[in-house]
Amino acid sequence: MMSRDCSARSLELTDLSSLRDPAGIFELVEVVGNGTYGQVYKGRHVKTGQLAAIKVMDVTEEEEDEIKLEINMLKIHSHHRNIATYYGAFVKKSPAGQDDQLWLVMEYCGAGSVTDLVKKSKGNCLKEDWISYICREVLRGLSHLHSHHVIHRDIKGQNVLLTENAEVKLVDFGVSAQLDRTVGRRNTFIGTPYWMAPEVIACDENPEATYDYRSDIWSLGITALEMAEGAPPLCDMHPMRALFLIPRNPPPKLKSRKWCKKLVGFVESV
Repeated sequence: MMSRDCSARSLELTDLSSLRDPAGIFELVEVVGNGTYGQVYKGRHVKTGQLAAIKVMDVTEEEEDEIKLEINMLKIHSHHRNIATYYGAFVKKSPAGQDDQLWLVMEYCGAGSVTDLVKKSKGNCLKEDWISYICREVLRGLSHLHSHHVIHRDIKGQNVLLTENAEVKLVDFGVSAQLDRTVGRRNTFIGTPYWMAPEVIACDENPEATYDYRSDIWSLGITALEMAEGAPPLCDMHPMRALFLIPRNPPPKLKSRKWCKKLVGFVESV
């Protein structure tokens, strides 16, 4: 369950009505992707010209609490070399009858996502040393989150970004969960199907099923397969079919024999 203390604290800290309008401070340049709850833009700070990634989402009554929790998650946990830095949040007022827009302003990662990198690479796969490097950096980011009782819950190539200096940054905390410090397990069915751990999928079928931070490690293993093979296993299937098969199939392995024993062992161990 969500820690009550954490939930209450986040609602106290983030009063959306008190946030400034972004006009004259940040401006949107172009769409660069889609987050869990909104579109992501390349933006810029009006006075300095510094680039930023800006996630724009409608503030609906149903999602207001989730938005507040995401802001708080970023405020508390984004100060790590492998997590995109949070710069601030703004609310753009809309005409009466329309939802206001929240602008979440983050560090801009100019080299794009790991998924983009894979698609642009020769043979639609990354070299072994790149896969190793990216996995190591993601693990450092996950170690930081897990040590603070946070599960990311949506690790995949699209949510692992690279700066122009080849720094690796985790993004999109729209589905992250703060674990209770004593219980340390979740039972919410959420994430992206092809990267989802079997124990997460089980929560949809069994209300008593639970999972913990190890589900992020499974998703990293699938991301390693994505980097090596161009796409996650079962990606040619309908998402619902994949959700049916993932818990019933043995854990996926690298198909090609060209990879070194360390990479093969890593994928099999996670």
